[in-house]
Amino acid sequence: MACAAESSPAPAVPPRLTLAEVAALARRAHEGQTDKAGRPYAEHLAAVAQGVRARGGSAAQIAAAWLHDAVEDGAVSAEWLAGAALDGATRAIVVAVTKRPGEPAEEYAARILATPGALLVKEADLAHNADPARLAVLDAPTRKRLTAKYARMRGLLGLDEPAG
Repeated sequence: MACAAESSPAPAVPPRLTLAEVAALARRAHEGQTDKAGRPYAEHLAAVAQGVRARGGSAAQIAAAWLHDAVEDGAVSAEWLAGAALDGATRAIVVAVTKRPGEPAEEYAARILATPGALLVKEADLAHNADPARLAVLDAPTRKRLTAKYARMRGLLGLDEPAG
């Protein structure tokens, strides 16, 4: 006689979101948002995802690139992220790169460095944020402030200066 546990099917694992689904979700979540230059925010997300891909990032890292600002910007909640049909590595990277209000840059950088895969995502994010073409459309004080901010974070993360 078979016991009940042997005849019960294993609980179904919900399918994970594909990269295309993550990209579409991120675009919808940030719909109507613009960057500091007034461009649709989804352009930044796509550029960071492409930067991760170009640097040899994994599917989990590319998905995290699409979602890297989602919690910080309030596009999705931390609760949504915790329960989303995402790879655990993707969730961990998004949590790591989410800046917390009032958090010192040193603590933020330490969390990124301590989370496998997060540094590559943040590197791609910083590279796009510091793109001279993007910065050129900003007023001089904003451009100077952001350039210094991005350079400081690159230093805290141990990244070489961008080529250029």
